[in-house]
Amino acid sequence: MIGGTMMAAYLRVPMLTFSQSSTATTRRCRNQRTRCSVNAATNSAKIPMPPHNPKDPFLSKLASVAASSPETLLNPPRNSDTPPFLDIFDTPKLMATPAQVERSVSYNEHRPTKPPPDLPSLLLNGRIIYIGMPLVPAVTELVIAELMYLQYMDPKEPIYIYINSTGTTRDDGETVGMETEGFAIYDAMRQLKNEIHTVGVGAAIGQACLILSAGTPGKRFMMPHAKAMIQQPRIPSSGLMPASDVLIRAKEVITNRDNLIKLLAKHTGNSEETVAKVMRRPYYMDAIKAKEFGVIDRVLWRGQEKIMAAVAPPEEWDKGAGIKVVDEF
Repeated sequence: MIGGTMMAAYLRVPMLTFSQSSTATTRRCRNQRTRCSVNAATNSAKIPMPPHNPKDPFLSKLASVAASSPETLLNPPRNSDTPPFLDIFDTPKLMATPAQVERSVSYNEHRPTKPPPDLPSLLLNGRIIYIGMPLVPAVTELVIAELMYLQYMDPKEPIYIYINSTGTTRDDGETVGMETEGFAIYDAMRQLKNEIHTVGVGAAIGQACLILSAGTPGKRFMMPHAKAMIQQPRIPSSGLMPASDVLIRAKEVITNRDNLIKLLAKHTGNSEETVAKVMRRPYYMDAIKAKEFGVIDRVLWRGQEKIMAAVAPPEEWDKGAGIKVVDEF
């Protein structure tokens, strides 16, 4: 203690005893409590509220209570089953009804005024028709309606038809539509004044191959790895039909086959005998073979057409390997 007194005297710093320091600390605490109580009384007169939606009943009621009697919000009941601030309502509700609460301005600004268009509508805006399913009545109805609409909008602009369809059958060979579905689309295409560009992008089988070949001459295309196939029409499932009805249906299928042969011969430049011969069995064609047969006019190689044209056809490869084809069909 003596050393501390001498050090304080040397530094000229007043040194308080233990009793004096404790008395000063007590006075400071009393002054702080007095100032805190005064500030609390001053601030309790008005509680600042953030900007709120005037149409929101919950925030409007909360703001009015905070302005009139802030002690209700400052001293909420501690042991209450009601959530905080909900007891200010006569009939408490956790949320106002949508009719009472207006959505925020930011949501209304970015909310679309109408639902977005579907993919076929976007393609139709670019004058593109995509056939990506078997030719069932619903597909035929949509395609014909799109053809009529595009001609009505502009009879001079071309129409682009992209084809990836198994025709009136599924990929497993089961018949799902009548041959008239393909003939209906074909007749609609022939009635239009527009140029029709057809593009095979996957498979064009049966009636779909007819649609592919029915495009405007010089505007029929095929992707490099797409396939085309022509085959005879098939009889749909007869079920428990009597024999006479089955015979009538068989005659109708033969008539459809003859019509298909005539149309394919017309658009491919082959004779009807040649088309009938290859249609005895399913006749598959890749892009190059489809071009040679006359189904399309050009393969979309993107600059590689000259390179692929220099490649020897499969027949020459078979001949060089010593393979003899006994019956091609």
